[in-house]
Amino acid sequence: MDIKPLADRVVVKPLEAEAKTKGGIIIPDTAKEKPQQGKVVAVGPGKTSDQGEVIKMQVKKGDKILYGKYSGSEVTIDGEEHLIVREDDILAIIE
Repeated sequence: MDIKPLADRVVVKPLEAEAKTKGGIIIPDTAKEKPQQGKVVAVGPGKTSDQGEVIKMQVKKGDKILYGKYSGSEVTIDGEEHLIVREDDILAIIE
């Protein structure tokens, strides 16, 4: 399915949470924290300013990002979990 978000929204595929700690302890599914990293799957055209100009998005498809812990709306697309967030909820691009 092809998805095209509107305005300044971004579709993100959350990355899997770590299953082990650095010390080698395996973390059960019930204790895992909600992931805060993801890969951008689709990007909207951008926010419209008060003057009617479209403000270009700073993220692009394929970027690896950090987003707020409780940001966005969870949706299922083609059987996979995704998150739709506003550009303002994106904290950083990971290079």
